[in-house]
Amino acid sequence: MDATRRPRLIVGVSGASGAVYGLRALDACRDLGVESHLVLSRSAALTLAQETEATLADAHARADVVHKAGDVGAAIASGSFHALGMIVAPCSIRTMSEIATGVTASLLTRAADVTLKERRPLVLMVRETPLHLGHLRTLVRLAEMGAVIAPPVPAFYAKPRTLEEVVDQSVGRALDLFGLAWTPVRRWGHDIGPTGPDSAEET
Repeated sequence: MDATRRPRLIVGVSGASGAVYGLRALDACRDLGVESHLVLSRSAALTLAQETEATLADAHARADVVHKAGDVGAAIASGSFHALGMIVAPCSIRTMSEIATGVTASLLTRAADVTLKERRPLVLMVRETPLHLGHLRTLVRLAEMGAVIAPPVPAFYAKPRTLEEVVDQSVGRALDLFGLAWTPVRRWGHDIGPTGPDSAEET
């Protein structure tokens, strides 16, 4: 990557529950000086309206560059586009399945497929439970292809006090996989745990 260019991250937001993960991933990119390239699935706009106070315009405003889901000729659809990788936050089962089969019907899944073929990190924050055997086999296939499956599981050891802290911890740990250290993440042995400030010795 050109040393004079800001690092880039592709942020995909699918229609799964948890649109706030995508929003906070965009916020984190801005905090970290990373150029964010956003692509939302058509269903993501519906979920955004149902689950958050943010509008589609608000989501677009958080990104440096916005790509339309139907624009399969966008820059991020090409392997020549330099990026740290791609995060899909949240990742629906449909999106997961399209990526796994390589039958990509939108820019979101095309960009994910390109990320895999270029051997760049693809982090999928899969949001579904319970998972049936077909889901699990698809996840195994994706892991074998090189994707990182990172469901947004609450980190209770961080002793979150708000829902925002739960979300930020999951997003921050996902960003760790790209070598990006976001301040809100509370880390074991530093912020918490045996050597952290929350571990005063018993008297």
